[in-house]
Amino acid sequence: MTSKHDALVAREKKVLFQTYGRYPLAIAAAKGARMTDLDGKQYVDLLAGIAVANLGHSHPELLEAMASQAEKLLHVSNLFYQSPQVELAELLLSTCACDRAFFCNSGAEANEAAIKLARRYMRTVRYKDAGEIITLSGSFHGRTLATLTATGQAGRIKEGYEPLPAGFSCVPFGDIDALRAAVTQKTAAVLMEMIQGEGGVLPLPESYVREAADICREAGCLFMVDEVQTGMCRTGRFWAHQHYGVEPDVFTTSKALANGLPMGAMLAKEHVAKGFVPGSHATTFGGGGVVSAVAAKVVEIMKRDDIAGRARDLGKLALDAFRAVQAKHPDRIAGVRGLGLMIGIVLSGPGETIHADLRQRGFVCNLAHGTVLRLLPPLTIAAEDLLAFAQALDDILGSDKKTS
Repeated sequence: MTSKHDALVAREKKVLFQTYGRYPLAIAAAKGARMTDLDGKQYVDLLAGIAVANLGHSHPELLEAMASQAEKLLHVSNLFYQSPQVELAELLLSTCACDRAFFCNSGAEANEAAIKLARRYMRTVRYKDAGEIITLSGSFHGRTLATLTATGQAGRIKEGYEPLPAGFSCVPFGDIDALRAAVTQKTAAVLMEMIQGEGGVLPLPESYVREAADICREAGCLFMVDEVQTGMCRTGRFWAHQHYGVEPDVFTTSKALANGLPMGAMLAKEHVAKGFVPGSHATTFGGGGVVSAVAAKVVEIMKRDDIAGRARDLGKLALDAFRAVQAKHPDRIAGVRGLGLMIGIVLSGPGETIHADLRQRGFVCNLAHGTVLRLLPPLTIAAEDLLAFAQALDDILGSDKKTS
């Protein structure tokens, strides 16, 4: 590494909490689907800030919307009406079957809001003593105490934070009988991701999702979907649940909503939204002028340019290319899965060396659970970049065979 990189790392280690296992890269700039490090080396970005920069880095229309709104109104709090917030809500609601939106600052906050809404709706609208939230094993819903508890993963993510909040239970991924048995009169909601991202890009079977929604309807509890990572055209539809033909009572989004600015949203059907009244839930910064103006422009561009269709087509191209690599190296790649441009390449063994070799060749992706190459590129990425990644992976796996 260069002195610039080493100096920055040394400074960071002195002043920041050491909570991240950072990649050995210091990024100085990013544009489109390219990132540039401190030494000027460029990388193809196949991570997009963890499914955040869906429209690519430094999109000119978003920069213009940000600057224009910042000159008019930056922050006044939610004690006042603000047109950018209303315009964003109207645009977002036009993409789905929900009726009302609540804006916050992150995915964890959006999921917290959904959990609170489910419980308050049951008790103050339905007059039902039901507060339990059911989630699936392998899920990830955030790092606040409630969303951490809702997350269906053990290990370091929960270690040392006991006692965790009560009122949560977890059932095995994709086991409909276990879900049916777990839902009781005390259940307020079932919360699930259509595709588990942090879990290693695991899509739920369509039959499971449809039956789960039916179980919730029959039991009178809420069917809630976490779209924090899967939403905003990532999977080839505006929302991943639209692939499954279901309409959640509540769903959440964040990550790509403002393409890099911190923003989250919870959307709900009208009857469920009655669970919140003035004073029952709030946020100081959520839905401020600048983030709302940028997010509104994001939704406008996604609808105008059919970004969902682009993600669908590029996803098919990428999956075909990656499966061709798998066919050449069946002993090294156990599977390729995903939807749209949310893709997991499941390696047959530890992937740290392959992940590092890809980075050396100028490709940045994520390694989930030590064995899954997780790709979440900008939805504006060029097809040539995806094919180049496939070729690089093929070369690396071929080289490994020659040297072994």
